[in-house]
Amino acid sequence: MSNLTATPNLWDPDVFTSGPPHDALTELRRTQPVYWQDMPNEPGFWAVLTHADLTAVAREPVLYSASEGGVVLENLDAVNLEQMRGMLLAMDPPKHVAYRRPLAPSFKARVIASLEDRIRTICREIMASARAAVDVDFVHDVATLLPSQVVGELMGLPKEDWNQIQAWAEQNTSGQDPDIVGDDAVDSYGAGESATMHMAMYAMQFAAQRRTEAPRDDLTSLILAGNFGDGPMNDLDFGIFFVQLVTAGNDTTKTMLSAGVLALIEHPEQLAAVRTDPSLLPGAVEEILRYENPLHYFRRTATADSVLHGTEIAAGDKVLMYYTSANRDEAVFADPHRFDIHRSPNPHLSFGIGEHFCLGAHLARLEGKVFFEEVLSTFSTIELTGEPVRVRSNLNNGYKRMPVRLVA
Repeated sequence: MSNLTATPNLWDPDVFTSGPPHDALTELRRTQPVYWQDMPNEPGFWAVLTHADLTAVAREPVLYSASEGGVVLENLDAVNLEQMRGMLLAMDPPKHVAYRRPLAPSFKARVIASLEDRIRTICREIMASARAAVDVDFVHDVATLLPSQVVGELMGLPKEDWNQIQAWAEQNTSGQDPDIVGDDAVDSYGAGESATMHMAMYAMQFAAQRRTEAPRDDLTSLILAGNFGDGPMNDLDFGIFFVQLVTAGNDTTKTMLSAGVLALIEHPEQLAAVRTDPSLLPGAVEEILRYENPLHYFRRTATADSVLHGTEIAAGDKVLMYYTSANRDEAVFADPHRFDIHRSPNPHLSFGIGEHFCLGAHLARLEGKVFFEEVLSTFSTIELTGEPVRVRSNLNNGYKRMPVRLVA
């Protein structure tokens, strides 16, 4: 096992503020692909760094449990762990299947494709505002607005609440950054607990109100009427479930859109290529997802002794699936540190794999394709006017500020 100074400390959010430690991860994939990382003040964890090993963990949801210890590397107290277990991403089978099944038809490719015209209209409204402003913070003035509105409409949320809900979503994934959550304790995931609580309380009140109204054609009515294995959700169940569904729909998509524009700015020849041939954009979206995956990792907890890549893992050990490393695995991706919109095949793991494959993958892909089409067709010039600033987080692989000039 390592000591705390052998490599960059993967538990330390400050390590990631200048970007993921790709050089160190490359060396670890070669020498210690299942790597033990010590932590101060609580048990350390196994960092699973290769594409094949991450896939193996993801395909064993009973042996490597999302529910046992939750999905963040810091151990949560009993109350917060129980709340996390009410989220789809932290459920094990058979509960996970029971909760996912009623929602899955609404997220099929054909159903999501029907949203394209509405998503395009929203994008054009966003671009019109950005064109008037010229100088923008691309993260919050542009990229945030699309998923906020799409999720708001899908869930039937009051328009006047969208900004607050998005702010809570951002705090949920960025609870280690004092710029986002304030100067509270920011040394662990728990700093975002206040936002989670506020969002859950909002959702419980929203559900209670909606139960008094006629059903609508939206996800809220679908969820409230659904059978999740032992009947419908109560308001508390809905509140906790809502937190994950809305946070994922808001913040990870915002991260993809803003990081994607930056990747294109930094690779002008590829930006020129997608301008010339928009049919390249679906491939560009996949490469953005690989190259700048929105989340660094998700945690699992071993429920029994196991062996992974020749490494003995004990029951109860934390096991972290590092997408940031697996998406740069030389065994799978040629020249993995090169951004390449022509990369094919591109079996990135940013949506996960196996039972927990992202329910909203088709929606995220459609939002990305349409958003970039509209950005590129609206603006002839997209240029940085200052240094982008990353979120301080060991979980969120995104930016909190990105000053950009947009010229039509």
